[in-house]
Amino acid sequence: MNLPELLKDKAIKPKLKTETIAEALLNGSLPLNELLSFAQTAKDPEKATCIEAMEFVSQKNASLITLDGLHFVISSLTAKAPRVKWESAKVVGNIAHLYPQNLDTAIENLLLNSEHTGTVVRWSAAFALGEIVKLKLKKYADLVPSVQNIVEREEKTALKKYTSQHSKKRTPKPNPKNLCGSLSLAKPLFFQYQKPFSILDV
Repeated sequence: MNLPELLKDKAIKPKLKTETIAEALLNGSLPLNELLSFAQTAKDPEKATCIEAMEFVSQKNASLITLDGLHFVISSLTAKAPRVKWESAKVVGNIAHLYPQNLDTAIENLLLNSEHTGTVVRWSAAFALGEIVKLKLKKYADLVPSVQNIVEREEKTALKKYTSQHSKKRTPKPNPKNLCGSLSLAKPLFFQYQKPFSILDV
């Protein structure tokens, strides 16, 4: 596969580009290291498409995302482009269970992104942090209250926005499932850990 040509081809829709790259990763015709090498120096739109393809792969077969892949998406969490941030967070969330001892920097970056002005960036970060909490490791016990605070804050923000919009015109109630890194997935998990130390010590 000629990755640069594929990504520059304006006749191919973005979704198809992502699906093509993901399929190549899944069937082995495109080695992950080759993708990573290209994405390291790619412009943000191309980099985001590469990471989105990785996210698709991480859903289908998470083991295909190597430790090098994890390091790449962790560093990409600090990128300026929101799409790069949120796609990277989703990959981290999908593969966190494979690399439980390599997530310290990811947590730092995700917590920073949880304060981002972009809703999808914040919710994707919350999703990834929720997946890390789900690992029930003692070293991440202190993370639980932080993530609970993020969820509560985002719920209040969503409600305030809905109330403001609803007072002006009839609008559908916001559904977290429609956003990447859905808080609807994370919330039950967070409240499961109201006594994190007694559970995480098991």
